[in-house]
Amino acid sequence: MTVLTILGIIFGIGFGLILRNCKQDKWTQRELVYVKFIGEIFLRMLKAISLPLILSSVIAALGSLDLRLAGKVGARTFFYYVLSTVCAVILGVVLVATIHPGVHNQDEKLQHPAPLKPRKIVNGDVMMDMLRNMFPANLVQATLYQYETILDVPTPAQMEQKLKNNESINDPEYPITSRNSEGTNILGLVVFSTAFGIALASMGVYGRPILKLFRCLSQLLLIVSSWVLWLSPIGIFCLLAGRILEIRNLDETLATTGVFVFTVLLGLLLHGLVVLPMIYFVITGSHPFKLIGNVTQALVTAFGTSSSTAALPATVACLEDKHGVDPRIARFVLPLGAAINMDGTALYQAVAALFLVQLHGIPLDFASIVAVSFIATITSIGASGIPHAGLVTMTMMMNVLGLPADSIAFLTSVDWILHRFRTTVNVLGDAIGASLVDVLCKDELDKFPIKPSDAECVEISRNDEDV
Repeated sequence: MTVLTILGIIFGIGFGLILRNCKQDKWTQRELVYVKFIGEIFLRMLKAISLPLILSSVIAALGSLDLRLAGKVGARTFFYYVLSTVCAVILGVVLVATIHPGVHNQDEKLQHPAPLKPRKIVNGDVMMDMLRNMFPANLVQATLYQYETILDVPTPAQMEQKLKNNESINDPEYPITSRNSEGTNILGLVVFSTAFGIALASMGVYGRPILKLFRCLSQLLLIVSSWVLWLSPIGIFCLLAGRILEIRNLDETLATTGVFVFTVLLGLLLHGLVVLPMIYFVITGSHPFKLIGNVTQALVTAFGTSSSTAALPATVACLEDKHGVDPRIARFVLPLGAAINMDGTALYQAVAALFLVQLHGIPLDFASIVAVSFIATITSIGASGIPHAGLVTMTMMMNVLGLPADSIAFLTSVDWILHRFRTTVNVLGDAIGASLVDVLCKDELDKFPIKPSDAECVEISRNDEDV
């Protein structure tokens, strides 16, 4: 399956380039729908499985852990997430300061492919929205929507009317409203599942029937996902071919953003193949590249789907079946990582923000670099709890650096391909984190084996003549 998926990526990109050259005119939206149709079906199937798999896996994993061990697992997992994210941000800052990608593009005069709609962003509101989304008021609603604070900024006509009425136009007290924007609140659901699983573990024998239900559900969804993953070669082939056809001007895009793309890809390559393996080797003393080889299927699925959540079934299956990670660790650390561990995203945000600063020719002081690094670290950890995470977190950085928000539009032409690479690094970081925690907790896990449910104990006693 891994070989077929890799071939699907290669032939999908090649097929898309061939189709571009076979037709002089732009491909119509209807034609693109036909090319991407099978890929969209594959992606929808994976996403349909991912949400119940996250919930059942976290609950089953924590419910199966002894409470004394659960705290150690959580602390070690969080330590790894923070360490790897900080390393990714520092690497991005160092690369931008060394390569200076924005200096090479200053002649472009920021000719944006499509101006963004201006929107007032207050950094405090974004951080509070992230915390609000961690504690959803309605779990059913959290599967479909996320909470978002909206500031009602006056329109140009309203501003003109204020001037006529001699009213202040610099009033920072914009009317504050809120809305539920589309997008699954993964972070909130993971927080709830964590509390649910810990509560089940604390109930002891009384919680075993419910725990067995979630164990069976988790295993069932992994079996179904293994069937769906056999569609990954053709699904990824169609998705990539359609995405290649959507690019308006491939040569111009590479010419204007080539150095920036090179900087991001170099950073992701170094972080994925040097920094993360080094962290794994230093902490565990184990060889990291065998692990990377065992999760290749998950990595190519992440690249093809551009979603760490959609790649979650493949990641769990690879770690448990090929690398032998304890299911209690894999099914807790991986869903949590899909929600909060975004090494590739943190590196990309730091590089993109500093690139735009260089592009505007603005000298960057140490305080601004620290601010960008801090925001990239914090927002990447809770990115899934922020609606439209990529746009919002980049807009936060634009506010800190004093740059116009529509500067982000300069990056939209290449974001689709960079998003696939950083998603792959995100999934690799999750996999290394799960294996690392498994190694660190090996002795404790052996002391607390998975307990059979009450029904299993009764069945054993019936068939055992000595009982």
